[in-house]
Amino acid sequence: MTEHVDHVVVGGGVMGSAAAWHLARRGRDVVLLERFAPGHVHGASHGASRIYRTTYSEPVYLDLAQEALRWWRELEAAAGVALLEITGGVSHAHPGTAAAARAEAVAAAFAARGIAHTWLTPDAAAERWPGLRFEGRVLHETATAGRLHADRAVTALQRAAATHSADVRHEAPVRHLEPVPGGVRVVTRHGDLVARRVVVTVGAWSAGLVGPLLGGPFAGSRTGPPVRPEDVLPLVVTQEQPAHLAARDPALLATWPSFTHDPGPDAGWPSGVYGLVTPGEGVKVGFHGVGPVTDPDRRTYRPEPTQLAALREYVRTWLPGLDPDDLAPVSCTYTTTPDHDFVLDRRGPLVVGAGFSGHGFKFAPAVGRVLADLATGDAPGPAPFALARFARPRPVPARPARAAVPTPRG
Repeated sequence: MTEHVDHVVVGGGVMGSAAAWHLARRGRDVVLLERFAPGHVHGASHGASRIYRTTYSEPVYLDLAQEALRWWRELEAAAGVALLEITGGVSHAHPGTAAAARAEAVAAAFAARGIAHTWLTPDAAAERWPGLRFEGRVLHETATAGRLHADRAVTALQRAAATHSADVRHEAPVRHLEPVPGGVRVVTRHGDLVARRVVVTVGAWSAGLVGPLLGGPFAGSRTGPPVRPEDVLPLVVTQEQPAHLAARDPALLATWPSFTHDPGPDAGWPSGVYGLVTPGEGVKVGFHGVGPVTDPDRRTYRPEPTQLAALREYVRTWLPGLDPDDLAPVSCTYTTTPDHDFVLDRRGPLVVGAGFSGHGFKFAPAVGRVLADLATGDAPGPAPFALARFARPRPVPARPARAAVPTPRG
């Protein structure tokens, strides 16, 4: 039996759940299909902590971050559960590096928008947060940075969507998508659905599910040779190796800020570093986007020893308030584009949201609004996130191009 619905959202992580919420709030007939059971750990939306911050100089990201803050607070009120805790956030970098210059640009953007912030010297910052060491000028985002509870956020979004009559289905894997007159057929093991518009937000599985369609039936107006799927949606999936570390003095955790640090390309670390408190688990610390390429269906989930050793050494050097030998490894994936910007676009009846890993979670309710706009035809997506930027006849590197020391965008 084939079901006919207005919208299907494939992928029940934070982005898909947010899209379903926005569609349902607008009175749309929407079915949300999630491959795994509630609370699973196979995607990129699980766990208890994600950084929320506004440290961007690009207007498109600042717009989304400020919009997301309003939506997070509205969702909290609707769900009756705390999701976002403001702790303040700090960013520092080795003087003279590109990352230090970016911090200056962020501060200028903050000043233009009236976002509360201040600059601190390394000594003043260390006095305030004795569990961390600092270098260069320290940018302190005082009132719009903190942490989100990831698992609660996904649950709240799905429950809020269901309150508005969305049909949320777990353990409903989608086998494939195929174009049909007037929409898309969504083939699942439980039967088929035909939808006027389909929103796909499946993270690490995105290229496999929608790449063939974007390179073929929904390739847009491009003419010439057939478009390769990997040229249209060039995503790379890596297995990253953050860890939760115990504080030497648990009292430090009460004021510990969310933080990022870029020590520069000559410091010997594989990338910049991010961190934040995860209540009950310690301080989550990780390098940014330097893990081995992986297949999401063949992940080992085992600690990556080289990264873990480097992370311990970083903690010894820069985070004196943490015990580098008292840690619990975390396995997670990044799904990134070559330019590390998102994909938010539509091809015919197919809406794609992808490439969020490393800094996307904080934006989720605003991204959900964009995806809902694309699905209903109310507005185009932001131009920097269009698929067209990848559609050129050249090979795509096996890994995303990045500087010697990628800066964590959190």
